[in-house]
Amino acid sequence: MRDPHQGLDPDLLDEVAFATLAVRAGGRRSQEGEHSEALYLTSSFVYGSAEEAAARFSGTEPGNVYSRFTNPTVSMFEERLAALEGAERCVATSSGMAAILSTMLALLKSGDEVVVSRSVFGTTRVLFDKYLNKLGITTRWVNLAQIAEWAAAITPATRVFFLETPSNPLGELADVQALAELAHRHGILLVVDNCLCTPALQKPLQLGADMVVHSATKYLDGQGRCLGGAVLGRTQEMNEVYGFLRTCGTSMSPFNAWVFIKGLETLDLRMMAQCDHALQLARWLSNQSHVEQVYYGGLPDHPQHELASRQQRHFGAVLAFEVRGGRQAAWALINATRLFSITGNLGDTKSTITHPATTTHGRLSEEDKAATGIREGLIRLSVGLEDVHDLQQDLARGLAAIL
Repeated sequence: MRDPHQGLDPDLLDEVAFATLAVRAGGRRSQEGEHSEALYLTSSFVYGSAEEAAARFSGTEPGNVYSRFTNPTVSMFEERLAALEGAERCVATSSGMAAILSTMLALLKSGDEVVVSRSVFGTTRVLFDKYLNKLGITTRWVNLAQIAEWAAAITPATRVFFLETPSNPLGELADVQALAELAHRHGILLVVDNCLCTPALQKPLQLGADMVVHSATKYLDGQGRCLGGAVLGRTQEMNEVYGFLRTCGTSMSPFNAWVFIKGLETLDLRMMAQCDHALQLARWLSNQSHVEQVYYGGLPDHPQHELASRQQRHFGAVLAFEVRGGRQAAWALINATRLFSITGNLGDTKSTITHPATTTHGRLSEEDKAATGIREGLIRLSVGLEDVHDLQQDLARGLAAIL
């Protein structure tokens, strides 16, 4: 007889497919036997005795203590995402940036160095350049795809490699397996931001990465509802991240975790459909006269198309393209669209459009923008679930507005 309070049988974790894990992993039920995952909106938990309270606080007895670092709903999200990424443990955080911050401050100390790809999200760059630098942590910037630059940046103080692949917004890729081999030869941890692919398309841990970070705000939710983040990897490193979160409070709220649990249930279906739409739009944009270049790994002429085909299950739902005429032309196109939402977010079922040079990467210096390819004519799309022909017509409307 089945235990009605147990979710997916642990013996099945290694047997069932990704889509099944996305729906069933990490579930548990209270004595009420609810089918949908329960939302535990409580700040604290009560105990039957002082002895039990002491045992919970000391960690000698498992159980919930305080929702800053133990909450059943958050735990269900962590367990499900860990199953999808193939990680030993997941630590959920309040945002994607909180995930990166928690990881770096758990792993690094004053005097340490980290090597980071130049092709990271603008706010990520500010975090390393401004705030971690204040703490005596040095960042060395390299080109994402150039393994030789990563190797040349290593010093005896290097502790971490950090990168996004594909990058936001230009879709550059890193060979994760090759970087992992380089990092491990020097005792360095490889941390990969898997936000744009999610485990539905790419599993960096299987390719040799030590840790993965996510902005759950994006595709893991998939509908633009809540902020959240996650860090995943081996138990040893995750215990350090968890200790930082427990002390510093970069915690995910139970309500947001509950929303993300439901988002994961449709992750596989959403990602594949959105990738299909993005590939169709990328092909179409490549043939438009006002478009100088399309940045999308799914196009055969992309310099890393072979790597994207080998490393990813599909090519992602984010693409960028550059129009002739710089900012004026880019803004004219964006303003003429009627379906795309003009917003800096991505990963939504609703398609979004933005001008990176003045929004997501607007805090970068002109020198840094030039170094990372963020030019004034660049436009980023996050392709959603609308009818792809309607999206194409909307972009045609925008292109027609360019004088």
